[in-house]
Amino acid sequence: MSPSTNNYATAQTTDVKNPRLRLLNKLRAAEYPLMTFMAIPSVRQAQIVSLTGLDGIIIDCEHGHIGDDAMHNSVAAISALGVSPVIRVRGPAHDILKRALDTGAHGIMVPQINTAEEAQQVVQSSKFPPQGGRGQGSAFPAIGHGLTTPEYMRSANETIVTMIQIETRAGVENVDAICAVPGVDLVFIGPNDLAQALLGYTPARGDEPEFVAAVDKIVEAGRKHGKWVGRMVNDGAVAKEAKKTYDTVAITGDTKAVQNWYISALEVARS
Repeated sequence: MSPSTNNYATAQTTDVKNPRLRLLNKLRAAEYPLMTFMAIPSVRQAQIVSLTGLDGIIIDCEHGHIGDDAMHNSVAAISALGVSPVIRVRGPAHDILKRALDTGAHGIMVPQINTAEEAQQVVQSSKFPPQGGRGQGSAFPAIGHGLTTPEYMRSANETIVTMIQIETRAGVENVDAICAVPGVDLVFIGPNDLAQALLGYTPARGDEPEFVAAVDKIVEAGRKHGKWVGRMVNDGAVAKEAKKTYDTVAITGDTKAVQNWYISALEVARS
């Protein structure tokens, strides 16, 4: 089933115009938005990363040192600076997704989706009735979208970008059915976990037949069902090359960016 057969609008088909939703607007305009992961819990860190020119910042509540306070504060800081905050939650549980969306995030990313049923659960938890079962009770989510609460309630179901990650053997095996789920907007490849699952080590060299076949299968399933497709990459050069295949990428993360800059600078200083 493709998004065109849904009986309700999604982030892919919405007519809502909100200039605050930078990531969504660039995806819909096929402008290849660039993102990164943020693992360090700090309002100042969120502001610093937001002022680099990125279109979206994925607040990593799966692997990052991010608790509820930092999650809320980071979303507020990022959205206030005209960048789209996305929250990678630690799992698909309803209460976790509800809590993340109540920050005002412009999108959610859910790791290690293995089946279509899990993807359906994510969609169900990310949308208000009648499309889903998300509850309303907070003034905070509207703020990140620059809206009143009634305006947010009318538009959230069709403007929040729902992303799922394929990074397990089961996810690859079931990717066609996963991508057929209405309300899944974007399929995101986690290459490191995918390599570990398929090859028993990470990172992949990139030329392993099983790994290459899995990546191709994910991309093809996303395209078949009209989903946006993204992945993580290590640097700008790889991101530039990936533009041929993907709708968006996340270029490494804040911790690696800091470490890599210092390592490079110190190598030059000591040479």
